[in-house]
Amino acid sequence: MSDLIQRIQALKLIPVIALQDAELAVPLAKALVDNGLPAAEVTFRTPAAAEAIRRMREAYPDLLIGAGTVLNASQVDAAVAAGADFIVSPGFNPTTVRYCQQKAIPIIPGVNNPSLVEQAMELGLTQLKFFPAEQSGGIGMLKALAAVYPVSFMPTGGITPANLADYLALPCVMACGGTWMVPGQLIEARQWEALGQLIRDAVAQL
Repeated sequence: MSDLIQRIQALKLIPVIALQDAELAVPLAKALVDNGLPAAEVTFRTPAAAEAIRRMREAYPDLLIGAGTVLNASQVDAAVAAGADFIVSPGFNPTTVRYCQQKAIPIIPGVNNPSLVEQAMELGLTQLKFFPAEQSGGIGMLKALAAVYPVSFMPTGGITPANLADYLALPCVMACGGTWMVPGQLIEARQWEALGQLIRDAVAQL
């Protein structure tokens, strides 16, 4: 887990992607790698997720790939089989967390209040997703949680170029998750040059 967290901390930004068509996975991965952001959190909000992860892993073995919006054990199995490096869940489900721990696959579950942070810590977790970040109190809530708990967060949900620097300035934030540099409409339209520019702009902010 420590190596994974170091990689995430070094990147500072994890693109959150919902792919409707697995055929687009490899050119998208190429755009991310070529433009300085070699990571992807591919969400299981679409049926194409597992196949997209598999294709990305085959084409770019060193790409950091997370499986996002994972809700249950079967999705964990699909993500692991496809080659995901880690699991991300929107909420804190102890059953899913324990299953990941049994499978020895890192998980970063979502929390947004003190009770959930304590439940996560009870299972030995100290790296957590803060979701939905802006709707859950944003920077103010993170400061309050960090004052009490020795954990680090990956805020996701409402992160934009306008507030990215403010989040990353917090010592408790290891990285942010975001979608603005990988908009679905550009991916589906195969607008790789425009997408590359958004990725470069995001990297420049780091």
